[in-house]
Amino acid sequence: MLSGLSPESPLGRIVQIRAENDPKILKNFTVHQRKIRNEWRNKKALKVSEKTMDSVLNSIKNGFIALSGGVTNGG
Repeated sequence: MLSGLSPESPLGRIVQIRAENDPKILKNFTVHQRKIRNEWRNKKALKVSEKTMDSVLNSIKNGFIALSGGVTNGG
């Protein structure tokens, strides 16, 4: 949907700021650009899907089971 967006447009510049990962470019960001990028990353970090959460919790559970020698409830 945003593929045809001009990089010179205000929205295009915001999209570029949010997507930038090059440390050399990030080092030269203005305070305002850093704020835009950090707000986006913080908001994105708060959104975790139920599927992802279930996957992470199952991995943790399986790790504990492995540490206990594979003993489960009733075993």
